[in-house]
Amino acid sequence: MVDLPIHTIVFEILTRLPAKDVGRSKSVCKQWYALLSTQDFVRIHCSRSLVSSNQRVLLIDDLTCSVRLIISNNNDYGPSSIVTFPFHHQNNDVSILSHLNGLLCVCLNHTYELLLWNPTTTAFKRLSTPDSHGFYINNLDAIGLYVDADDDYKVLHIKRRSGVLGVYVYSREVDSWRNIPFITRQEYLSPHFNWSAGTFCGGTLYFTVCECWIGGANVVICFDVNSEQFKEISFPPVPSIGMVQGVLVNVKNVLHMFASTGMFEMTIDLWTLQGHYWIKVLSCPPIPPISLSLWCDITHYMTNGNWFVMTKLGKLFTIEMDMKPFESFYPVSWFRGFKGAVFVQTIVSPSI
Repeated sequence: MVDLPIHTIVFEILTRLPAKDVGRSKSVCKQWYALLSTQDFVRIHCSRSLVSSNQRVLLIDDLTCSVRLIISNNNDYGPSSIVTFPFHHQNNDVSILSHLNGLLCVCLNHTYELLLWNPTTTAFKRLSTPDSHGFYINNLDAIGLYVDADDDYKVLHIKRRSGVLGVYVYSREVDSWRNIPFITRQEYLSPHFNWSAGTFCGGTLYFTVCECWIGGANVVICFDVNSEQFKEISFPPVPSIGMVQGVLVNVKNVLHMFASTGMFEMTIDLWTLQGHYWIKVLSCPPIPPISLSLWCDITHYMTNGNWFVMTKLGKLFTIEMDMKPFESFYPVSWFRGFKGAVFVQTIVSPSI
């Protein structure tokens, strides 16, 4: 048996600790504090933390912000614990725009400021600047959080102002914003098109761009995070018989979409992107029509081959599926009356 250096053994053990235990371990000694603060440790600990048992649901209403477990054996919510925002806010006016590896990109609605926030460590970073970068306007802007090939966490901010589109990238490494070019169709600048939050998958940020009326145009905009080039791909061929919405989901680095269609009652199909083409995973899902009020509330989980349709109140129904099991997947979600997202507990810092 090969004798491993004690430093290697300690490193391997500590990278497997829960995020909150890592925080407490920093106070053991100066050597551990230095070790646990290195980017290599944070990166490896994060990669080992991305498991379904480490996921939490964060929900915000007018009075409280709470974090709940996801109970794996019945895929429901567990008991909640109250979270105190570490930054100034007014009546919980915090909107969650994007999430990645334990970091949330949020907006303070009363000031329009963007922040990066780790709800596990409570660390946060304001992204607003005196030259008007880092301010978000709902229904006009779009946000995507990603990490590039150099392990630099970045925020892509697409801004629409009076028919003019600007695209800006914030780098955690250099703590600054810069403008990048974006050539797109002029009609996408119109407020009649709704841009989703960006979903990071396989080195690309994906946005759905949907026209806000029945029979409108729907496309997917792709942003390669390393070349910083944009391109457009088609939307899944869903029927335009009502309102159409696509919720993008990263399932083990493969892009999926929940495509919702209908008017007063909604139906949902599940699609996966293969190359530039969408393949329907659920061709005829055996689900009842979903009323519009519940459709506005739902999020989705997949565990052990079953598709669970969830609301802020708990599990709505279960669909048994004959497909390869996934640990779990979910979108960033907006809940009627609540705002929330599923995130993974990590020690990733919003600043360097």
